[in-house]
Amino acid sequence: MRTVYRVLAFLVALEVAVQAMFIVYGDAGLGLWVEDGGVVAKATFENAFESGQAPFAEFKAFVFHGMNGMMVIPALALLLVVASFFAKVPRGVVFALAVLGLVVLQVTLGLLGHSVAVLGALHGINALALFSTAAWTGIRVARVTRRTEVVPESAEQRVAV
Repeated sequence: MRTVYRVLAFLVALEVAVQAMFIVYGDAGLGLWVEDGGVVAKATFENAFESGQAPFAEFKAFVFHGMNGMMVIPALALLLVVASFFAKVPRGVVFALAVLGLVVLQVTLGLLGHSVAVLGALHGINALALFSTAAWTGIRVARVTRRTEVVPESAEQRVAV
């Protein structure tokens, strides 16, 4: 179960990296589209969602960013918390809950960032914290496992000798 816990932690970190890729790819496409005469307007993007016709090819990256951030990453974080109860990793539940808390904060900042720009900026900073925490959660499994396996002789073994 420790392997499941570790893989889930690394998947959360990987998904955060994928999120960064999606948003930058979409933003680059938006910039190229504007250079070619495209106009950024709320109606353009609303029509794209209603009709299913993207104004530019990279627009889909914005959709993937939203779906991945609202569904995939929260599901992985919840699975990590569930796995933490069975993995028997020292302080594993605490780290899994920290990852889940940062995911909840990330989703909240992402949604509210559309109304308050500074929260959008915090969304980016929190992504770094989430990536780091999830990666460290996965890395420390091997470290704490190694430490618990290399335990000195127990008192019972010393008495028997």
